[in-house]
Amino acid sequence: MCLAIPVLVTELKEHTAAVDIGGVSRDMNTVLIPAVKVGDYVLLHAGFGIEIVDPIEAKKTLEMIREISG
Repeated sequence: MCLAIPVLVTELKEHTAAVDIGGVSRDMNTVLIPAVKVGDYVLLHAGFGIEIVDPIEAKKTLEMIREISG
């Protein structure tokens, strides 16, 4: 099963971004979302940002993930 999770973009580089995943920083490829900006929430799948998402919905999803992983 594949899962995309919302992450917060904290820094932009040429074709990558540093993103925050539960307090951990990882690099994400941004080639599929060239309009991404620092502060955006993006769906991350297999190392690629695939879509910019609404920040309120991203935060709700992250909260549900935290509750499930409990």
